[in-house]
Amino acid sequence: MNSRTVFISADHGLAIVYFLQTDLLRTLLDAGVQVVLLTDDGLKEEIRRKFSQPGLAVEGLRLSRARSYFEKTNHSAQYWMHFMRWMGGSNRINLEAPDGHLRQMQVEASPRAKKILPAIRSMIWLLRRSALARRVLLNSQMSYTSEIYGDLFEKYHPDLVIASTPGWRLDRFLLREAKRHGVCTAAVIVGWDNPSSYRLSGAKVDFISCWSEIQKKELILGADWSPKQVNIGGIPSYDGYFRKTWLMPRQDYFTLHALDQQRKLLAYACSFVTFSPNIRNIETLARLVGTEGALAEPCQLLIRLHPNHFQKGSLYEKEANQIRQLVKNTSHMHLVEPVPLGGELGHYSGEDMPEKASMMAYADVFLTVYSTMVVETAIHDRPIVATCIDVPGGWNTPGKFSLSLREIGEWPTHQRFRNAGAGRVAFDEAQLREAINLYLRNPLIDQAQRQKFILDECTFTDGEAGRRTGEWILGLL
Repeated sequence: MNSRTVFISADHGLAIVYFLQTDLLRTLLDAGVQVVLLTDDGLKEEIRRKFSQPGLAVEGLRLSRARSYFEKTNHSAQYWMHFMRWMGGSNRINLEAPDGHLRQMQVEASPRAKKILPAIRSMIWLLRRSALARRVLLNSQMSYTSEIYGDLFEKYHPDLVIASTPGWRLDRFLLREAKRHGVCTAAVIVGWDNPSSYRLSGAKVDFISCWSEIQKKELILGADWSPKQVNIGGIPSYDGYFRKTWLMPRQDYFTLHALDQQRKLLAYACSFVTFSPNIRNIETLARLVGTEGALAEPCQLLIRLHPNHFQKGSLYEKEANQIRQLVKNTSHMHLVEPVPLGGELGHYSGEDMPEKASMMAYADVFLTVYSTMVVETAIHDRPIVATCIDVPGGWNTPGKFSLSLREIGEWPTHQRFRNAGAGRVAFDEAQLREAINLYLRNPLIDQAQRQKFILDECTFTDGEAGRRTGEWILGLL
């Protein structure tokens, strides 16, 4: 019988990759630890079948019950606590990202919410300047601890509960229950921009593992973590990139998307759709590809939709349909649609890693709007252009907030990409054409900067972050 048991909350497709498709899980199982993975109820049988092995149990994460608790138990108080955690991190670090979301709230909030926003803004002002106020908020939210997982704690008696955030999502209810049961808690950072965007924890969490010294400083200065609580483990999800585990043969990949082996490949990954459309970037790229002599060599364009493009009935879905129509009517233009994992885990899927890896590896120039894929593409040592051509008026929809792409360069992760010189930035068609042609003629021009960028952001480039993080977890046990 296993002497130690760990609960792992995988409430997101990125968490499935982080925990199940790296050496992290194997490191724990090889050490005799029983792992209980909690994930989307609709997918638990599929995940059991796919990842079944001795020592691994799969249980439902009961997200519908967690959401019901949030919506039906003093919802207003819980909602504003959640919002203030998001906005109320310390002003000792860059606040451009949460400030953008605060501006969005001012536009998109309900009439009732807008009436109390001045008071909420005053509280956020205080939280950003007072560690005591932040501590009071953290303690107060623990009064909203559910009774959703009691039977699982009774059944397995875990020694440690790990989540892919420190309670920024609905995982906060599992982490709070863990503290009620006296169980040690930990979190891991699965997203590049998470520490600079989400800030204060949604539960009392004992330890956290992040990618880099940069993220560690964001956690310490921005959210009051003690240095002793923070581990730098790199990013296990990228081990497969460093090892080239997921890479398809070039000819197979080109055949998959009916790409022309003789044309240079421009790959554009849609990004940032919440605040601003991608369509002007894509239309501009399509025009450059289709205009003879505009680019230094004959090119083709491959577009990857964003997971938000699949939100039914949304503006983002309408944009996706625009893109599909443009692809249909334009020569040398192709489309990638992320593979859904299903359930509530959406289109951030581990099923998609060979597609993503191959798209980046075989792109002669990779383009996006500062998405996390600038980090992933730098690992593949391909030229990168942050493409920020605005649609006049943004979404042009009453009640929908739009943010100019020119304004987002100072967000922490975007600023680091620019300051590192890991790629170029284009705000109009002329700059975009110049950047693409520069890289077509000399793809190695920013190679040294890309390599340093990866070291700064990922810390470990040996493909061993999963093992390393697993050993850190064993140390907690």
